[in-house]
Amino acid sequence: MNDAAPQQPDRDHIVPAKLAHYVIRAKRFEEMLAWYRKVFHMQTSFEAPVIAFLTYDDEHHRIAFLNTAHMPAPDPDNMTTGIDHVAFTYASLSDQLLTWERLKADGIEPFWCINHGMTTSMYYHDPDGNEVELQSDNFPTMAQCKAWFSSEEFAANPIGVAYDPAVLLQRLRKGDPVSELVKLGAAPVPPEKQYQFTKLPPPPAA
Repeated sequence: MNDAAPQQPDRDHIVPAKLAHYVIRAKRFEEMLAWYRKVFHMQTSFEAPVIAFLTYDDEHHRIAFLNTAHMPAPDPDNMTTGIDHVAFTYASLSDQLLTWERLKADGIEPFWCINHGMTTSMYYHDPDGNEVELQSDNFPTMAQCKAWFSSEEFAANPIGVAYDPAVLLQRLRKGDPVSELVKLGAAPVPPEKQYQFTKLPPPPAA
């Protein structure tokens, strides 16, 4: 993370720094977690009845699983197995916001902008309807990003807070430090304009 505002960036040639993770909808949730832990020696960053995050290296998560065991048979809007989305990480919030600006000029806009706490993320649909996440990390080190999964804030809200990318970019260009822009609530979105991130109902209470 860099607090400096962009200095005459070449907006049209910014590319992701890495392919970060993908998310799986898992009907056999516990079996899936056990399989990936065994095959890849994955460690758990966070686990709850509805979602789990696993990693095999310094990245805060490489694969996440959504528990769909309680869901009925799949329908076009609510599949119970398969890839939910794939995520790409940008080197900085500036790179991500400038990419958002470039894509918006071409009529490509995210359907959901959410600060997850450890990342500032934007979700897009490609022409076939696949979900693609563009993200940047919110902390200077990966250790700090991983620590977010153990925080009380994440336990209380593992999804995050919606934000307005136009407001963030405006603040960035004004010189506001990135350390402030990556905080939850830095560019609030009215409740009536917030995207419902999933149609998946929560698992039944134990």
